[in-house]
Amino acid sequence: MKGLFLVEPVIALYAFSSFLIYPLVQQYVYRRLWQQLTNTTYPISDNTSRCATSKNSSEGLYHEEVQKQASLFSLYTELFSTIPSLVITLMLVAYSDRGGRKITIIMPLIGTLLYTLTFLTVSFFELNVYLLIGSSLLSSLFGGLGTFLGGCFAYIADLCDDHQQKTLRMAGVDMMIGLLTGLASISTGYFLRAAGFNWPFVTSALCQCLVLFYAFFILEETVKKPPVDAANVHRSPQPSALKQMIYGVYQMFAGASWRCKTVLVLLILIFTSFSFAYIGGISMITLYELNEPLCWTEILIGYGAALSSTVFLASFAGVSAFTYCGVPQLVIVLIGVLSVVSGMLLLGFTKTTLLMFLVRVPMLLAVVPFPVLRSMMSKIISKSEQGALFACVSFLESLTSNVSVAVFNSIYAATVSWYPGFIFLLSAGLCVIPIFFIGVVGFIGVDVPVEDKKEPVSVEENPNEVLDEHSPLLS
Repeated sequence: MKGLFLVEPVIALYAFSSFLIYPLVQQYVYRRLWQQLTNTTYPISDNTSRCATSKNSSEGLYHEEVQKQASLFSLYTELFSTIPSLVITLMLVAYSDRGGRKITIIMPLIGTLLYTLTFLTVSFFELNVYLLIGSSLLSSLFGGLGTFLGGCFAYIADLCDDHQQKTLRMAGVDMMIGLLTGLASISTGYFLRAAGFNWPFVTSALCQCLVLFYAFFILEETVKKPPVDAANVHRSPQPSALKQMIYGVYQMFAGASWRCKTVLVLLILIFTSFSFAYIGGISMITLYELNEPLCWTEILIGYGAALSSTVFLASFAGVSAFTYCGVPQLVIVLIGVLSVVSGMLLLGFTKTTLLMFLVRVPMLLAVVPFPVLRSMMSKIISKSEQGALFACVSFLESLTSNVSVAVFNSIYAATVSWYPGFIFLLSAGLCVIPIFFIGVVGFIGVDVPVEDKKEPVSVEENPNEVLDEHSPLLS
């Protein structure tokens, strides 16, 4: 079977299968904790005012306590899974410069499938809900979302020579993730209402098996390996892939000019600080919707998640329009950050269902900065070091995302009793940091001359520093 250089089907099926169950995680944990803390069944109602009771009533106090315990459960999950996922992400995506991109795609797919099957087992047999923390740790040993996206973006960077095409294709990937996420999320509410928690997990597992088949047997590799008999011509001892990974990331910075390094570091700071503020804020939306006075049902949560997915479509349209009109990329990033600030400020004061739906409108360009910044960073780095770049970006993105979710969950648990919307105001305030760095980059100038970019190290110059494709991943 002839392979295809088309990674988008893998991303699409992965996004659908993952987010088919992602909205269920918090709802499932919420209901199980409710049963444990109250010794009663979870109140299910078609009316959105089911928990619009007095805070002094027993049910109101139950909701407050369950909110705290659910946010702490999310905190523990993030803490236990963050470090293994980060280490694997950095190793695999950097290793993919020599060992191939497919390993960074297939490994996270296996981990996600194991997590889904564990979740199905816990739900079907009603096992202890805290086993899900262990399954999250096991899944993180396969790399997680950061490894998957890092590998996919590096795969796309291998195929695109034109920077405008690279920006649009990366934005297209973000749009595809958003649309499939929305489709999965809106299906989840009806799925849950009609068939319970088990069938969504079964459907997700089947989709993940299908995408694994495509990634294994159909997706073509972009990094070509030399023949085995040419792998070690010099007969000199080869460093392990782990050492080569560290060397590759080091060379990405050490071999560049001062201006190139400064711009790259500033772009990474914009990316990570914006990711911290944005991901931390949106991760609390489901708990906020479950809390009073909104008290949304699973159907409304599905509609809300689906409406949020229009952000990805609008952001792709925005990136395309701005790029076509010649708007500077740094200005496009600033527009996206300001979109998040306005949306989070409104979200902090939202108390009704109508406003909760309308608050998504000012956030329509929220994910614009991510593909634009990836493209800007990729343009600075040579083609042979795209894996090292996206290893660093994915590592830092996973680190900031996981830490932000943990931090925001702990802050939400501490503030939910007196002002649940405080968490969104904090998110808007933290966006001042990336705005400051955007100003610094604008002052320095984002365009790096070609002569400032370093050339890749050749085999003849450093034969012992080039990775042998057949060397072990760990020495």
